[in-house]
Amino acid sequence: MMRTLTLRNKFQTNATLVANDFIDNYMVQANGEFVKVYLFLLRHLDDPCASLTVSTIADCLNNTENDILRAFKYWEMKGLLKMECDAENKVCALELVQIPESAGKSRTITSAPAVSATTAKTVSGASVPSKTVKSRPADSLKAQKELKSLLFIAEQYLGKTLTRTDVDVITYFFDQLKMSADLIEYLIESCVENGHKSIHYIQKVALSWAEQGITTKEQAKQQSRSYNKNCYTVLNAFGIKNRGPAASEVTYIQKWTDTYGFTLDIIEEACSRTISATHQPSFEYADTILTSWHNSHVHHLKDISVLDAAFQQQKGTTAPSTPKAKPVSRNLNNFERRSYDMDSLEKQLLNSN
Repeated sequence: MMRTLTLRNKFQTNATLVANDFIDNYMVQANGEFVKVYLFLLRHLDDPCASLTVSTIADCLNNTENDILRAFKYWEMKGLLKMECDAENKVCALELVQIPESAGKSRTITSAPAVSATTAKTVSGASVPSKTVKSRPADSLKAQKELKSLLFIAEQYLGKTLTRTDVDVITYFFDQLKMSADLIEYLIESCVENGHKSIHYIQKVALSWAEQGITTKEQAKQQSRSYNKNCYTVLNAFGIKNRGPAASEVTYIQKWTDTYGFTLDIIEEACSRTISATHQPSFEYADTILTSWHNSHVHHLKDISVLDAAFQQQKGTTAPSTPKAKPVSRNLNNFERRSYDMDSLEKQLLNSN
């Protein structure tokens, strides 16, 4: 029979206490290096002789300074740490929040200025105004838990620790666009599956969904199915295989389907005429055809036939009638023939003698 082990604690001093809630709810989800940083901060929390810098912590834990800063940002996002920065955006103070979080029960670790911890507010030209990124009400505990869970899931899909910009953008989806956690999760999942991990790209898709009034996961799935069908139908019509559409090509396809409202059979006809004319796929050439049809109020394939017939008729009536040229004679003896009286010529010759 296996005996029960009894643990006795003889180290009453020189110890660092770790809250059970941290082990149960935070440690499991965190990167191991982040846990090391948090424990290191706990270790020096009550050390009156501690003079910490980001560089010192990096040396002690055999990490880079950027690794330490990423850990700080992670625990700040989880609500267990607060950072204060100076005018140069350098970390100057850290505040560890006790678990469970309660007002007035926090302690501060002062740190010397270290490397820059600048928080970017733009992603590849796509700006998320800081004034519009607002948290849900503090008493909305359910919303806070949903957002924290969503950020964790986003990290798993993107395969990285979220930057402050990533967190701001996803929070913007949640708070300002009023997207549900399920919808945002599907948004990130579908973008990653299509090979797009850029937060800029994910933001563009989110804004597009918001403009289209997509508010549920099912609506988003339907839109994604339609999007994939449109893109690959056009690529197949051009004879393009084994790749997805480029960003500029997607812009053209969305213009033809969403702005012009063309059905796929009309777009395929334009692609076919493009190949016949240029002998290669050209979205620009197809766009000129479809723009012309849009301006002519084409809605069905039969409308194109009517336009073709009208064009041929106009071509026939306006073409100038040119007189037929007389055929050029190929006869090398093309000169005036003469007739001679041989008897008269003979008499003239005899008389001359």
